[in-house]
Amino acid sequence: MRVVLGSDAEGMSLKEIIKDVLIADGHEVVDYSTEPAADFIDSALAVARDLLEHEDSLGFAFDGYGVGSYMAATRVKGMVAANISDERSAYMTREHNNCRMVCMGPNVVGPEIATKIAREFLAADYAGGRHQIRVDMLNKMA
Repeated sequence: MRVVLGSDAEGMSLKEIIKDVLIADGHEVVDYSTEPAADFIDSALAVARDLLEHEDSLGFAFDGYGVGSYMAATRVKGMVAANISDERSAYMTREHNNCRMVCMGPNVVGPEIATKIAREFLAADYAGGRHQIRVDMLNKMA
């Protein structure tokens, strides 16, 4: 799967760990932050805009807590993003909400949990069906 990454300076250490995991797992990784973005808004917007252009891709944005990236990403019309700190929520937000982007940060999750979050998110498929009503509502917002 094609996976897009972005990070500010505070999230870089976690982004690099997740990047290595994703590559080892066989994913195609597009990294918009080989150098940290000046601000989490820049890195989150780069990921969100890429995902809107590449429908079959998913992404991750990193900053200190993940909240800033989440706030920026959800301002992009059509982007469903989530600030996640556990693997079950990562799976369910993909399955039930067609979430395309997970935001997280090293001040909330460590490498082990972040790896589980990334793998669960990428393992899930959007279920559609009864969930599409809320996804349509989310996509009309922003």
